[in-house]
Amino acid sequence: MKSVLVVTGTRAEYGLLYWTMKEIQNDKDLQLQLMVTGNHLSEEYGYTVAQIKKDGFHIDEEIDMIIDSKNKSAIVKSMGLEMIQMAQAFDRLKPDILLILGDRYEIFVAATCAMMMNIPIAHMNGGESTEGLIDEQIRHAITKMAHIHFTGAEYYKERLLKMGEEPWRVYNVGQAGIENIKRLKLLEKEELENELDLKLDKKTFLITYHPVTLESISTKEQIENLLEAITKFDAKYIFTYPNADYGNKLIIDKINEFKGKYKDVYVFHSLGQIKYLSLLKYVDVMIGNSSSGIIESPSFRLPVVNIGDRQKGRLRNNNIIDVGYSAREIISGINIALYDDEFKQGLNSMINLYGDGRTSKIIVDILKSIIVSNRKLLFKKLTY
Repeated sequence: MKSVLVVTGTRAEYGLLYWTMKEIQNDKDLQLQLMVTGNHLSEEYGYTVAQIKKDGFHIDEEIDMIIDSKNKSAIVKSMGLEMIQMAQAFDRLKPDILLILGDRYEIFVAATCAMMMNIPIAHMNGGESTEGLIDEQIRHAITKMAHIHFTGAEYYKERLLKMGEEPWRVYNVGQAGIENIKRLKLLEKEELENELDLKLDKKTFLITYHPVTLESISTKEQIENLLEAITKFDAKYIFTYPNADYGNKLIIDKINEFKGKYKDVYVFHSLGQIKYLSLLKYVDVMIGNSSSGIIESPSFRLPVVNIGDRQKGRLRNNNIIDVGYSAREIISGINIALYDDEFKQGLNSMINLYGDGRTSKIIVDILKSIIVSNRKLLFKKLTY
């Protein structure tokens, strides 16, 4: 039986991995190994490791590594702690393949350990671009370390080929987030209201804003402009917490300060996949810079006001309204989302560019076909 080790560090990443993990878990030819780290083990971010256990997954290793500090060096120190523990865990588990997703620093450490220990790496979501983040460099670095690539769109597959990856290593499987929409039983409006203890009885904004790690304008100015902009609308404001990048504590403090000043403000550490995706069915607009605004929201034909450069470089569906960081630009974007009839009519026939929701089955079939003892798998060469 072939063992596949999955590493996850955030709620968003786990949500994208969920169905692939289930398919591996249920396959008689594969053994799922699971390593949980990063935000999952933090009370501040909702201790989402509990949800993973509730979902029926056995966790083989928990790597507690986040150093709580406002200094930029804290993430680097956290990575050092993670690498030591992860190398020891790899020795214990002896996986045949490492399966990872995306571009977080926790995942970069996992890829580095696997590469140095001659464990084949299968990487999801390579070839994408987020020019406003250090994740951009991390993602491409993982691409050069990885041995098998599962891309979210044909365009991203072609980009990996242009980066010199051998064609036999690269598979377009679609975006995993679309599978959640297809396979999860989402909540009806009344059920969702009961779960969240709020009424969706007026214009409702869903807001997720993450730190932008390579931007010159300060995080403080970015979040203050966003909060100023949304006050110009009579609406309910539903916030989800940012990720654990440098600058997140300032965003959290500003959101909680905002909640203390205004009514109809709701703040959630983590909504979980079902409640989050269900909200996409019923809110009027999504605002912020989350990848879910780019990838999942088009399946609901939901208008998205995408702020700044965090998602710059990703494929765009017609529901995306790109704006700058100023309050004026954000207000203009929200007005288009809510009141521009031509824009809203254009969403009616939109088909999501990111696939049809069969990602996990395709990935598992490919993982089963990989011959890990094949010397060719570990020996990479460039094709350009």
